[in-house]
Amino acid sequence: MSTIQHIIVILWPVLLRLALCYFVLRDKRVQETAMAWVLLMMFLPIAGFVLYLVFGKDYRTAKARRFIHGEARRRMLEEIPKEAVPLLFPEGIPEIIDAPFRPLARQNLACGSGNRLYEGNKLEVISSGARKKELLLQDIASASHSVHLEYFRFGNDASGREVRDLLIEKARQGVEVRFLLNSFVARRIPRKFFRPMEEAGIEVVRYTSISQGLPLFIMRLNCQQHRKIVVIDGRIGYTGGMNVSDNYFNLWHDTHLRIEGPAVARLQASFLDTWISCKGKVDKPLGDYFRPVRPLEGGKAVQIVTDEADFPWPTTQMAYEWVLGNAREYVYFQTPYFVPPASFLLALKSAALRGVDVRVMLSKNVDTPILGPFNRGYYTECLEAGVKIIEADGQFNHSKTMVADDYLSVVGATNLDVRSFTINNEVNTFIFDRDSALGFRDAFLERLTGAKEWTLDSWISSRTLREIILSNFVRLFYREF
Repeated sequence: MSTIQHIIVILWPVLLRLALCYFVLRDKRVQETAMAWVLLMMFLPIAGFVLYLVFGKDYRTAKARRFIHGEARRRMLEEIPKEAVPLLFPEGIPEIIDAPFRPLARQNLACGSGNRLYEGNKLEVISSGARKKELLLQDIASASHSVHLEYFRFGNDASGREVRDLLIEKARQGVEVRFLLNSFVARRIPRKFFRPMEEAGIEVVRYTSISQGLPLFIMRLNCQQHRKIVVIDGRIGYTGGMNVSDNYFNLWHDTHLRIEGPAVARLQASFLDTWISCKGKVDKPLGDYFRPVRPLEGGKAVQIVTDEADFPWPTTQMAYEWVLGNAREYVYFQTPYFVPPASFLLALKSAALRGVDVRVMLSKNVDTPILGPFNRGYYTECLEAGVKIIEADGQFNHSKTMVADDYLSVVGATNLDVRSFTINNEVNTFIFDRDSALGFRDAFLERLTGAKEWTLDSWISSRTLREIILSNFVRLFYREF
């Protein structure tokens, strides 16, 4: 062996570690935790690098977006007829919405060109799982062209089977049925649950699958498809917090929307973009799924905002921070999970300190017991700043809503936590309308009956050592994973 070969053999482990560390240090997303990743690379270079690619790497790059969404975007530009283009592409912010909120609508649009504002939409706010089930089954039964479903959870229970069997019936009638589901949540459902769907001609696609290729699999391994979207015949849309299962339809409190009007096109585009990126098949021109829809008289102005880990900015987090920074009277949130990013936590406290009535409502009993201490890890500093923390008793409250200043309401899938804001695929509907906001405000205030509002003194005196330890633990590790 030559001298040069000896040097290479001796130095290559060091050079490998240095190269991997350099790769990590160039990543803007991990600057706050860069030293932890560097130390991991030094001790476990190969395993550490794989963990970094899955959990640490910043995929908010133009290259990543082209890789994931390029095919869908190309097809939309080529296959959507000119008369349907106004449904999808921005035309500015209409003056119909109140002037103080136009900067927010412009910011949402700048974060993603598909986040356009739609006028003239008919909305039904659904706060009962039984009501969602009733409407959803009726609308699916009336479908004549296509039914597109995208869910985080779809139960292998009575409710899930009832929806599945109706989808099978519609597919046998010739309706195109496409079903996109979260891979990791669905792993508990046996294969035989989906077999009758596939036999009826329904294409079932999983969001994360090694069959889509190793690069995409790695990029999405830590990213959950958390959206809840149904689009029927391109004219009726459902979105919000409710999945399909007995819990959502029968037991839990949640909030959802049924939408008719131009904004449904945005849900359709979001579904098809994700479907194509997951290698789902669409044999027809995409234009077949977008039909010109006139704004409905007396309809609401809404902006449907989507988030993904490869989008340029965390749009919903930025929007919520804008609302907190510009609110004059109040901002009320409902969320099942509360592990906020540092900037959002600072915005909450800043709004409360300047006199805005900021309230966060959670559930006393969380669906996963360990998440209770996670939620409560941020109560102390919120209460110190004047943020009102409320825990609702009774039904688990899975709603993800916001209402502010008697004008803006938001219903969606995004929790007030790091994963929803920065990692998962999410969708939220921003409603710019006074009457809707008053309805959401009153619904929030009604849920205060029987709920517990913590004071700083009562909260501090109630804390247990176990909760303190768990809370500190999650604050160390949850931000990355």
